[in-house]
Amino acid sequence: MTELAALVLAAGKGTRMRSERPKVLHPIANQPMIRHVLAAAAALRPARTIVVVGPEMDDVAACVAPATTVVQKEQLGTAHAVAQARRALADFTGDVLILYGDAPLVTPESLTALVAERRRPPAATAAVMGMRPASPGAYGRLVLEPDGALAAIVEAADCTPEQRTLTLCNSGLMAVDARRLFALLDGIRRDNAKGEHYLTDLVAAARRAGGTCRVLEAPADELMGVNSRADLAAAEAAMQRRLRAEAMAAGVTLVAPETVFFSADTRIGRDSVVGPFVVFGPGVTVGEGVAIPAFCHIAGASIGDRASVGPFARLRPGAELGAAVHIGNFVEVKNSRLGTGVKANHLAYIGDSAVGAQTNVGAGAITCNYDGIDKHRTEIGSGVFVGTNVSLVAPVVIGDGAILAAGSVVTGDVPADALAIARGQQVVKPGRAGAWRDARRRAKAAKERGKN
Repeated sequence: MTELAALVLAAGKGTRMRSERPKVLHPIANQPMIRHVLAAAAALRPARTIVVVGPEMDDVAACVAPATTVVQKEQLGTAHAVAQARRALADFTGDVLILYGDAPLVTPESLTALVAERRRPPAATAAVMGMRPASPGAYGRLVLEPDGALAAIVEAADCTPEQRTLTLCNSGLMAVDARRLFALLDGIRRDNAKGEHYLTDLVAAARRAGGTCRVLEAPADELMGVNSRADLAAAEAAMQRRLRAEAMAAGVTLVAPETVFFSADTRIGRDSVVGPFVVFGPGVTVGEGVAIPAFCHIAGASIGDRASVGPFARLRPGAELGAAVHIGNFVEVKNSRLGTGVKANHLAYIGDSAVGAQTNVGAGAITCNYDGIDKHRTEIGSGVFVGTNVSLVAPVVIGDGAILAAGSVVTGDVPADALAIARGQQVVKPGRAGAWRDARRRAKAAKERGKN
């Protein structure tokens, strides 16, 4: 079986992004865009994965690990970038799939088809992925022979007026026979408008050497590159459309799909319903039959089957909700494990805690987990009733079945089945309300006279 190597070009500085961050590390669906490219390539099970980076791009190398990285010390064009992998592929005889780290929307299906087109008998030297964008102006054009073979790729800056009318454009992605790749690169010159070694000239070089090249056409919205903040926003929008479609195809109801935002790793079980304006940050797993009404923000959390979260709820990293948990409006949960059937229906904060099954957390109740220096944990047993406006000052342990009276400030452990009341004693003085109001009015009047 012919092996495959994935070669990702990621050495570009991305000056149009106007950012200190390397372009390929800008996120799409909360994941660096180059990770999307690597994930698509990984689906083809390449024997080797190599990423070409620029000098001092250690953060990119760390992001793509465990892929092999090679450095392009000078920016002399895309063909020069590919040539930097010569040593890493010296003994490789399979297919080299050339990708770009700033093209995050390509799918495994299209990459598989591209490799298959290169290998289709009689095997071609290279297969290039083409597209028909709505505005082809800046893209290189694919020039075809009458029989459909690829004759040449002409960069936009070098196109003749006739070539500019062509609508089939170069995406940059190609699959090349590794046995011929580097010899062809050696023959590529810099006699073009930019004075660079264009990878696109590989097609002409292959034809001069007696080889053939082919084109595989793919959807343009899958092949868009990101070169600016506007491109980044467009790629984000396209990725969100894809993630929403995948979620609905898997059995998730999105009440207003265009308002829901996913991360690349969001996982939601079937028969769950997500309301409008819900945002999923990284690391979220949602079970089956879960209800998430409008205006919730969820990140780094897991939600059990048949739970309900929101509206207007926030789950922060480390939130683990068991089955049938109810989290209501304006409730925040952080780094806490909630057992089956726990309810916190409104205006509560649960942080750095463990809450046992069937416990009820009342409105306004909070765990006071931070003392200004360190975080402390609150342990609440099963079947506990936490009354309205209770403050639990951690570290504290509440036993099973305990009741914490409304308005209490709990600073010590409470045994199982105990009733804890920790609040100031109410004092009632009959008839004093009127006298108090009269005194206040006299004082105010005296103050006004003094001004005059």
